[in-house]
Amino acid sequence: MIHITQLIYVIEGQEAVFDEFESVAIPTIAKYNGRLLFRIRPPKESFIEVQIDPPYEIHLVEFDAHEDFQNFMKDEDRKKILHLKEQSIKASVLYLGQKL
Repeated sequence: MIHITQLIYVIEGQEAVFDEFESVAIPTIAKYNGRLLFRIRPPKESFIEVQIDPPYEIHLVEFDAHEDFQNFMKDEDRKKILHLKEQSIKASVLYLGQKL
C-alpha cells in the first residue's frame, strides 16, 4: 500500500475550475484501488508554524499498489479534464510514502 500526500496551490479566482476538475478526478481514484482518506482546506489561521506558503488544499490518498496510482494517472477520463487542472492549479507537491 502506498500513501500520497498532496499540497495544492490554486490560482486565485480559479477555485470553481479547480472544483470542476476534482469532481471528476476524485471519484476516479476508487476505480484504481484507491481511497481519498481526507481532503481539507485549512484556513491560514490554523497553521501554527509555516516555512512554506500554506496550500489551498491538502489531500491524503492511499492506493493498494504503486501500479494502481500509475494507472490512475493514465486514466483517459482524467486526461480529458487535465486542462482544468492546468488552468486552476498554480503548483502542487506530491509526497509518496508507505505506512510504517
